[in-house]
Amino acid sequence: MGEAADPAPAVEAAAKGRVAPPMPWRTRLAVLAAGYVTDATRRADGTVNRRLLGVLDKGVAASATPRNGVASRDVVIDPAVPLRARLFHPAGGGAEDRRPLPVIVFFHGGGFAYLSAASPAYDAACRRIARHAGAAVLSVDYRRAPEHRFPAAYDDGLAALRFLDDPANTARDPPLDPSRCFLAGDSAGGNIAHHVARRYALDPSAFAAVRLAGLVAIQPFFGGEERTPAELRLDGAPIVSVPRTDWMWRAFLPPGADRTHEACSPDAAVAGIESAPAFPSATVVVGGYDPLQDWQRRYCDALLAKGKEVRLLEYPAAIHAFYVFPEFADAKDLMLRIKDIVAGSE
Repeated sequence: MGEAADPAPAVEAAAKGRVAPPMPWRTRLAVLAAGYVTDATRRADGTVNRRLLGVLDKGVAASATPRNGVASRDVVIDPAVPLRARLFHPAGGGAEDRRPLPVIVFFHGGGFAYLSAASPAYDAACRRIARHAGAAVLSVDYRRAPEHRFPAAYDDGLAALRFLDDPANTARDPPLDPSRCFLAGDSAGGNIAHHVARRYALDPSAFAAVRLAGLVAIQPFFGGEERTPAELRLDGAPIVSVPRTDWMWRAFLPPGADRTHEACSPDAAVAGIESAPAFPSATVVVGGYDPLQDWQRRYCDALLAKGKEVRLLEYPAAIHAFYVFPEFADAKDLMLRIKDIVAGSE
């Protein structure tokens, strides 16, 4: 399955009652704030207080002027939806910068219901990915639940690939190379990245230029009807809790569906890909303090059972969404791993 760090230290610590690694106080406050945003804006009736969420998660504007070496602009993917995305790219002035850039189609986390491509944490994370990987990052502002349930987010992801399949959209400054296209995302975004890869792989002939070179699923959000040992052991962990994930699945899945649904169950999510050679090699990132880790390992097992190439990256001291906090050493390490994955497609 590829390299994997030993998760035993985190498991042992959690068994002693520790549900989070030591963190600087500023990071701890930021983590607590992220959980507060979710709890303060989700309603018992299954809706989201979008007005309050807009105050608590005020988006940042795109910037043609480079920030930390990366410029960005907002693009329209499909005006009929309407669907937008934010395109990040390294800024430079050398002749080699005219070479078409590989492109990472990115899906932010947030339980299918929260956050956006303009959320400060994801704007900053996509800048770091673009800078380290030397690639363009197309961060898709997909429609969110519960207003838009399954399969809206997956449809939007496929629309982003169709956008890249049009030469008129990839010949601009900077030029993009759709034949070196990666799908990536964290949490719910990792789930979306998988399902977009699956849809693409089941009908790759629908695309003239786009070729998927890899899938990076960072702590992807999958689940099931039962509670796993990690969910029970890490009750009270940062960012993710059972009540929050229960609410998110109710908000996203079709009315009346349970968690055996293809959007949720790792086993159902891989249906048909055994006969789809265009499904890309996958890198799956797992954190030792993430309550969702057992589902993520089941996802790896499900891919392997279908004969797919999987690389498992485990960070024993990582919480859910660790990589959006650049002060964690593991966050920098993951950026370097993504850089290596993209470089390997040359």
